[in-house]
Amino acid sequence: MPGMHRTLGRIGGHRRAMLRNLVTSTLREERIVTTVTRAKEVNRVVEHMISLGKRGDLSARRQALAYIWDEDVVTKLFTNIAPRYVDRTGGYTRIMRTGYRRGDAAPMAILELV
Repeated sequence: MPGMHRTLGRIGGHRRAMLRNLVTSTLREERIVTTVTRAKEVNRVVEHMISLGKRGDLSARRQALAYIWDEDVVTKLFTNIAPRYVDRTGGYTRIMRTGYRRGDAAPMAILELV
């Protein structure tokens, strides 16, 4: 995803892999618990993936497969998740703050599909 982004305290390759894993988990489970800053970054990509799913053509599927490595998740995105949001123009996800992590007091949040 081009544009401004948070570094999340990681080098580029690790950050991209972490975001891909978080996006895949969000679409597979439809809800994840993570830190607020990670949730905000993952939110951008999940919204984009759902927009690709709403487009539904072969090019959109290939773009989604280029980011999400799990084909089952991409199939779920295009057949189950995207059709739910046909009447919505955006705002497919919700970030709810849940408090602070015990170990390092990082602010935690739940990222879920609406």
